[in-house]
Amino acid sequence: MEFIKGYHAHIYFDPEESVAAESLCHAAGERFDLRVGRLHIQPVGPHPRGSCQLAFRANLFGELIPWLLINRNRLTVMVHGLTGDDLKDHIDYVFWLGEQETLNLDKL
Repeated sequence: MEFIKGYHAHIYFDPEESVAAESLCHAAGERFDLRVGRLHIQPVGPHPRGSCQLAFRANLFGELIPWLLINRNRLTVMVHGLTGDDLKDHIDYVFWLGEQETLNLDKL
């Protein structure tokens, strides 16, 4: 049996949305005391566009996800569980706020 220890939320954006994405990430970081990753203007790892990662504990899920849903301002957010199996985390334990995008799973 797998156990989800926490989550990552990846905020996706195009270059013209970078200010909005950065603002959303920093607001989430302050409000929920989260670790906010770097703002990547270019695609990195499996992510198809620019992104910023929010890392959070499982106990914040019920508060953070509704907040992101309301405050994402049409930005796409990919959320996945953290079980220790990166491939499964990005295929089986993933959901999207906004449009689903194609991940580059070869990078995992």
